[in-house]
Amino acid sequence: MIQLKDIHKSYRDGENQQNHVLRGINMEINKGEFVAIKGRSGSGKTTLLSILGTLLPPDSGSYLLNGAEMASGTIDHSEIRNKQIGFVFQDHRLMPQFTALENILLPTLAYNAKSTQDQIDYAYHLMELTRISGVANQYPHTLSGGEASRVAVCRALIMKPLLLLADEPTGQLDAENARNIALLLNEINKNLHTTILMVTHSEETSAVADRILTLNEGLLQWVSRN
Repeated sequence: MIQLKDIHKSYRDGENQQNHVLRGINMEINKGEFVAIKGRSGSGKTTLLSILGTLLPPDSGSYLLNGAEMASGTIDHSEIRNKQIGFVFQDHRLMPQFTALENILLPTLAYNAKSTQDQIDYAYHLMELTRISGVANQYPHTLSGGEASRVAVCRALIMKPLLLLADEPTGQLDAENARNIALLLNEINKNLHTTILMVTHSEETSAVADRILTLNEGLLQWVSRN
């Protein structure tokens, strides 16, 4: 479902020197896979995730998502992000003025004035799946860190995306909640057959994935499991 060929990305640093973050990334991910990418801070994990999420264009190379070339300037990337890609961020990014249910439904309002009944029903289904049905009418400031993370996961899934991208989804959680969110992502992968790509620095969080890659000096390497 995902095919990256020779993806390069560079930035200018503070001294106007070229900083090569990605040096020819090649990667294939099959539909329904759960892949974790590990790497030290500053290794380019978030840059790679931003390219996969069409938030950032590569300098060169090819990115095919479900057969369509994402590196093309003719693609409507905003529509792709809304309808085919779900995002889970480290800091949740919930809107404080909306309830948990309303936050989950926000992506459905990108092209319509109100959510359909099917979308509302699916939001409740996702809350049941993630075991947060009881917080549907609560506001973000009343939620625990684990509950807020689950709301963010439901919001990422409400449009039934082909791909779920998770950027350090357990980074701000304590050990127990981090483990629970990692297991939840694994459960979603198995139950909804959603393709998941997660970047993390955590050994324990990455262990739930089907496959682990490391990003080192701008290149991806496969990690074997003992």
